[in-house]
Amino acid sequence: MGATKEHIHSDLHNEVAAIAKVLAHPARVAILHYVSQQQNCICNDIVNEVGLSQPTISQHLQVLKNAGLLKGTIKGKNLCYCIDEKRLAMFQNLLNNFCTDTINCCTT
Repeated sequence: MGATKEHIHSDLHNEVAAIAKVLAHPARVAILHYVSQQQNCICNDIVNEVGLSQPTISQHLQVLKNAGLLKGTIKGKNLCYCIDEKRLAMFQNLLNNFCTDTINCCTT
């Protein structure tokens, strides 16, 4: 596949696409959902819940952390994750606004 030519698209379009890419994998959605239901959890808990290998879970966790949706803290030998609620709310607002604006354009 070729380059995405992000420079020809607006910042809004690039940001919505980046969010969609993060949320486009069901394992990442499952990880976010599971972590949101925990006080905090370690990688092995996520492996047991989601049912993928530890290296695969680690890759998905890295994508989620890079997007700012997860915060990780080290407790002893374990890495504990929690949702970054402010960042998730920002994702929600951006997607809601984009969808609302798009729908409004269709109806006018």
